[in-house]
Amino acid sequence: MDQPAATDSSPVTRLPGARAALILLLAINLFNYVDRSILYSLTSTIQKEFGTTNRAMGLLVTAFLVTYMLIAPVFGWLGDRWRRWVLIGIGVILWSLASGGSGLATSYGMLLLMRCLIGVGEAAYGPVAPTLISDLYPVASRGKVLAWFYAAIPVGSAIGYMLGGLFAQPGRWHWAFLLTVPPGILLGVLCFVMREPQRGQSDANQMHTPVTRPPAPRASIKQYLGFFRIRSYLLNTAGMTAMTFAIGGLAAWMPTYLEKERGLSAQSASTTFGGIIVVAGLAATILGGLAGDALRSRYKGSYFLVSGLGMLAGFPLFLLILVTPFPACWVVIFFAVFALFFNTGPSNTIIANVIPAGARAAAFALNILIIHALGDALSPTLIGWIADVSSFKIGFVVVSFTIAVGGVFWLLGCKHLEQDTLRAAGG
Repeated sequence: MDQPAATDSSPVTRLPGARAALILLLAINLFNYVDRSILYSLTSTIQKEFGTTNRAMGLLVTAFLVTYMLIAPVFGWLGDRWRRWVLIGIGVILWSLASGGSGLATSYGMLLLMRCLIGVGEAAYGPVAPTLISDLYPVASRGKVLAWFYAAIPVGSAIGYMLGGLFAQPGRWHWAFLLTVPPGILLGVLCFVMREPQRGQSDANQMHTPVTRPPAPRASIKQYLGFFRIRSYLLNTAGMTAMTFAIGGLAAWMPTYLEKERGLSAQSASTTFGGIIVVAGLAATILGGLAGDALRSRYKGSYFLVSGLGMLAGFPLFLLILVTPFPACWVVIFFAVFALFFNTGPSNTIIANVIPAGARAAAFALNILIIHALGDALSPTLIGWIADVSSFKIGFVVVSFTIAVGGVFWLLGCKHLEQDTLRAAGG
């Protein structure tokens, strides 16, 4: 782990149109997570209006994620063949309209249907967007840039928590969803005027080959299976799955836990937790990406290293949340969130770096399918069921051990990263 990694001799430059593309993709990703977190902060309010159980409310999250993960491979296949900006634009407009439909829902069944449609829209975006960034930025700066892109996760989540908290009252919660529709549609329309980058052009520059070289072979069934022979991809996906299982369930129920079992008001729980997410999560996401890039010249597996250490630090911090009284608990929550978000940029950079350009959308899609099928498609409903028969605290403890498991998987991947990265860049 302390052996020097190969350095890049190519200049760290972005390609034409990269900054505009990154800004637009970041804005879209932000609204993506705004919509997800609005539901989390309104759970108890919606639950009272529709008269549902905790398990049923957890099923809303599961239904969205099941749809998302099952449709993502379809768009991953399309993303390696069609114009990616068009696919993203269609997806953003679809999920924005479905978000408005969530606000218009007058029954649990209608709300469940709208969450499924949001999953379809996001499936057109999730596996495709990172491939555009990978084609516009070289390997040496890709970790930093993807960290900026994924910084939208804590910021969007925080806005969603706080926006939902402002409308966490019977008869008013619908407006939290409706307010996201106009900006979402505008962002979707902008995608149709963006210029499509050539697949693999930043990798071609990295390897000092002509930019016009043919892209790597596009994904087939054989290549899907071949992804699992790339040890970095396999171990990274295992780590992300364990992380997603834990954090997905915790994020879905944390405001409700703070309200029902720690005695905070719904607005205070959502807005304060949202504020912590935006500060700690944003700082961790950016610093994690910077750390992965900075250590790359000294450690072969830098992106695995920072991801694993962050998770191993976050595990005891999360358990400490459950026994620390307020207001001191807010401090513990801050540091736990920081540790758990530290892997966001590096873990996604690993996928971009170890997969040839022509198969990246498929690789991200397969990753999405696995981490959600075995991760947060299960944990919100599991925690809700445990809360119905026991308590949210017990549910959190049961789920939290996968945080440490994820850290171990990432540390195991350190020794494979350099070789897999060089093999992918060479086509």
